[in-house]
Amino acid sequence: MAAGIEDEDRWHERLQKREGELYRIELEWVGEDPRIELRNQPLTPDEFEALYFKLTKMDERSTKGPWTFHILRLIKKHPGRLAQLLADEMRVEKQWLKPNIRKLKTLGLTISLEVGYKLSRRGASFMEKQKGSNG
Repeated sequence: MAAGIEDEDRWHERLQKREGELYRIELEWVGEDPRIELRNQPLTPDEFEALYFKLTKMDERSTKGPWTFHILRLIKKHPGRLAQLLADEMRVEKQWLKPNIRKLKTLGLTISLEVGYKLSRRGASFMEKQKGSNG
């Protein structure tokens, strides 16, 4: 039986001794994470323009100033670097940085590693096109 209880009788016995509410949580598989497919897709010129615009808008709304291109460059330069070290280099709090990197992950640009992050194929393609559009 689940939850480390040997049999149903022991489960009921333990429940009788408890006070308060008991909740049952059921999980169901809904499919693969759509970000996985997105991060491996090639980047079309129209998608590049849309992403560039979106990142620019994210930077404009940020209370910390522009950060999107900066963090993408840092992740490209230092794949697998601890979030705390990235935050230190950007002079921001780790608690601010991590959810913002997740925003980039939602756009298919980064991949979370066991330790740190790396650019996805899409992210690397974006950075190459971005570099080319600035120079």
